[in-house]
Amino acid sequence: MKRLHKFVIKSFLGPFFMTFFICVFVLLMQFLWKYIDDLVGKGLEWNIVTELLLYASLGLVPLAFPLAMLLASIMTFGNLGENYELVAMKASGISLFRIMRPLLFVALLLTSTAFYFSNNILPKANLKFYTLMYSVRQQKPEMIIKEGVFSNDLENYSIKVERKGKNNNMLYDVMIYDHSENRGNVNVSIADSGKMELTPDKNFMTLTLFNGQNYTEPEERRQNTPRRYPMQRESFQKEVINISMKDFEFNRIDEKRMAGLSKMMNISQLSSQGDSLFTEYKYKLWRYLSGFNYTSDINKQVSWMANPIDSVKVDPKIKPTQDVDFEKIIASLSTFEKQDLYQRAIGNVRNNTQGISQQVDEMYSRKKYVNTFPMEWHRKFTLSFACLIFFFIGAPLGAIIRKGGLGMPVVVSILLFIFYYILMITGEKFAREDAWTMINGMWFASAVFLPFGIWLTYKAATDSGVMNMESYQALFKKIWNLRFLGRRKTE
Repeated sequence: MKRLHKFVIKSFLGPFFMTFFICVFVLLMQFLWKYIDDLVGKGLEWNIVTELLLYASLGLVPLAFPLAMLLASIMTFGNLGENYELVAMKASGISLFRIMRPLLFVALLLTSTAFYFSNNILPKANLKFYTLMYSVRQQKPEMIIKEGVFSNDLENYSIKVERKGKNNNMLYDVMIYDHSENRGNVNVSIADSGKMELTPDKNFMTLTLFNGQNYTEPEERRQNTPRRYPMQRESFQKEVINISMKDFEFNRIDEKRMAGLSKMMNISQLSSQGDSLFTEYKYKLWRYLSGFNYTSDINKQVSWMANPIDSVKVDPKIKPTQDVDFEKIIASLSTFEKQDLYQRAIGNVRNNTQGISQQVDEMYSRKKYVNTFPMEWHRKFTLSFACLIFFFIGAPLGAIIRKGGLGMPVVVSILLFIFYYILMITGEKFAREDAWTMINGMWFASAVFLPFGIWLTYKAATDSGVMNMESYQALFKKIWNLRFLGRRKTE
C-alpha cells in the first residue's frame, strides 16, 4: 500500500469512529426523549436500564453508519483542502479519483459491515429491545404516597396520610381501606401514626400502625328477619400489616411472543414469512370479494379473477351474448314483478354496502401489516447502500468547500441527512399505503441522492466553482455592472 493511501485512510478512520459514536449518542438522546415517560417512576434497577440503552444503541447503528460516513468524508477532504494538501496532491498529477480510491474500498467494506449488522445482529438486538421495552411498559410505577390524597397503587388497599416525616419513613394521621373482600368500604383502619418499610427481599411492604382503631362491618347472614347493620370496633397500640409487592416486581415476557414481527427477522425469514402472509391475504381477499351478491355470471367471473389458490383454474370469460334493452324488459313486467325486482336490487346493495363497511378497514390494516415485511427486507439494503451514496456526496463536497473540523461539515451533514431522512420516510409511507410500488417507495431517497453524489463527484474532479463563494460574487458583480452600463446608455 502506498504511503498516500495510508495517509488518506488514516485521516478518514479517526473522524469516522469519532463521528460514529457521536451520532449513536445523539440518536440515543432522541430515543430517551421519546420513551422517557415509560422509564421514569418505574423503580427500574440500573442493570435493566443499562441493558435497555445497550439494545437501543444497537438498533440505532444502521442510521448512524450513513451519517458518520457523510460527516467523516466531509471532514477528511475538508481538512485536506483547508491545509492545501489536496492542492499539493493535484499539483503532483494525482486526480481526485485516485485520492478517493483507497477510501472507496473502505466505504465498500463499511457498507458490507452495515449490511451484515442489519441482517444478522440487528434482528436479535431488536428482539431483545422490544421484549424488554414491553416488559418495562407493563411494570407498575413506584408507589408514591402524597399527603392528603388517597393512593391506590397497592392492590386491594387505599391509603391516605395527612403528613409525612421529612427525614424518616413515618406517616401521620393514617387511614387505610382494605378492599380484599370486594365488599366495598367495610374494613377501615385509622391510626395516629405509622411506619412503612420494605422487607429485605423486597417481596412485602411492612406497614406498622400505632395508636389506632379498626372498623369492620361483618356480613349479615340471617334471613327472613329485619336487616341490621352490625359494626365491630377494635383499638390497638400497635398493628403490623404485610402487603404483598408481587405486582411491583419486574417480569420479563417470553421473547417468543415477539419473534414473529418483521424487525426481528433476517432476509431469508422476511422473504418466507412475507410470501406466506401475502398468500393468506390474497385468499382472504378472494373470500371477501366472492361473498358479494352479484348475478350468477358475474359471481363466476369475480371468483375466477380473485382466486389466488387454484393453479388450473379456467377463465369463464363471461361476456354478454347480445345487447340487453333494460327499458323494454322492465316495461314488460307487471307492477308486482317490478316492485319485487326493485326490492331485491335494494337488498343486494344494502348487503354489499354492509359487507364493505365491515371488511374494508380490516383488509386495509392487514395489508399494511403484510407490507411491513417487504419494507424491512428493502430497508436492510437501502440503509447499507446509503453508506456508499453518502461517501460519494461527502468526499467531493469536502473537497469543494475546503473546510474541516466540526463547524461547516456538521451543519452540511445534518442538513443533507435530514433531507435524506424526510425522503426516506416519505417513500416508506407511500409504499406502506400501496400508493407506490415497494421498490419505488423504499429506494426513493437513494434514487434522489445517488445522481446528486455523482454530480458532486464530477464537479469536484473538474475543479468546478459550484460551492466557491468568490465565483458567485464575481457573477453578481458582472450582472450588476452590465445593468449599470445599460442604465447609463439609456440616459
